Amino acid sequence: MKKWYAIYSNILHLHFSEGFYNLPESAKNAVSPTRLWMRLFRMAGYTLVRLIGNLFKSVEKGNELHGKVWLYVVSQNNYDSLKFIKDGLPDTVFVAGQSKELGKYKNIVSRISLRSKIGYYYLFFPLFFNFLKYNKNSTLRFFDVLFDAVGFYEVYLQKLRKYKPAAIVFANDHNADARAMLLAAKAAGIKTAYIQHASVSPIFPPLQFDFNLLEGQDSLDKYKQCGPVEGLVELVGMPKADAYVPFRNTNKEIKTIGIGCNLMDNIAEIEYLLRQLATDFPEIIFLLRPHPRDTRNFKSIAGKSPNISISNGKKVATFDYLQQIDVQISGNSGIHLEAVLLNVWSIFYNMNTKEQLHDYYGYVQHGLVDAAVDYEGLKQLLQQHMFEKPEVFLRAKYYNATVGTAYDGKSGQLSLDIIKEFIWN
Repeated sequence: MKKWYAIYSNILHLHFSEGFYNLPESAKNAVSPTRLWMRLFRMAGYTLVRLIGNLFKSVEKGNELHGKVWLYVVSQNNYDSLKFIKDGLPDTVFVAGQSKELGKYKNIVSRISLRSKIGYYYLFFPLFFNFLKYNKNSTLRFFDVLFDAVGFYEVYLQKLRKYKPAAIVFANDHNADARAMLLAAKAAGIKTAYIQHASVSPIFPPLQFDFNLLEGQDSLDKYKQCGPVEGLVELVGMPKADAYVPFRNTNKEIKTIGIGCNLMDNIAEIEYLLRQLATDFPEIIFLLRPHPRDTRNFKSIAGKSPNISISNGKKVATFDYLQQIDVQISGNSGIHLEAVLLNVWSIFYNMNTKEQLHDYYGYVQHGLVDAAVDYEGLKQLLQQHMFEKPEVFLRAKYYNATVGTAYDGKSGQLSLDIIKEFIWN
């Protein structure tokens, strides 16, 4: 059992870390429900819909998988981050677990059958008691996360030995299924590469890929805080932003403001902010942008003013949304960096004052964004720059290595050249 505990401790590194346990409950609730009965209900639903439901579905097409370069994805954002490789590299295929929710891409990704996953659930209770021995608090809080993770590693190892992919490229390094695939690939002797798809936190797992393509110095500095960095590292910028670099915002007058919120933000405070802004700036158009995983009802907020509308994160890509606005207001969200890359002025504003999680990504500390500590401060900041919006894209240089260089807007080609050499040599 020591072997299995070591494997699953690695797989669950982020969610069973002290740093994650100490996050506000609103952040943890996005991964595991706060209430005990809801965690138990989630496990029951997972058992019926996924484990047992998968037994009756045939999804795997071996001819699509054998010998190819796998682009392994766990979300719609992952797909967007790796699409440039599919476009530029032959014999690549997008791959995901059998029932993984991928938004608008759910029907165009090759699936790995997880029928046999249910056969490994005899490991759950031995693993649970081992985790309890070493990490009691996290185990009691996140036992449903452990339950979900069981079997991924064992099934993926079987599939890799069967289909022998030439290499696997990841855009996620911390979800349980992605880490299970990584460890299975290492056990099967298959090359792995990682392309960063979002901002990094110091509580992420250490890098364990053969090749790591990071966006900039900020990411490398944070990963060094996570632990020893394995494999080669290149700083390549953000490939998914390339197509939008020619369309950076050049407006000096502020006409449209976006409010990017996520599950950590309090809906009452979001409503208060929008109500105040719509009252004080009636000539401005406001776009509320909930995170794609945020299923709360925001329609009532938008209906309270004619100059407030909602941007659907499941249908409208982040950069397409950013092209519609001049200013972006958010709390702790990676959207700040994407906004600044498009020369959209981005302002840090906390929309959950009960849970102080100030500057989680260090954006304020490193000068990427401006910050307002309360609504009056935000109002004054906007009034001050209403007809003189600052130019901000060069602030992103610490986070994106290609900004202001000859490779600005060409991160994808730079990354593709590196990946080709890595895979075939």
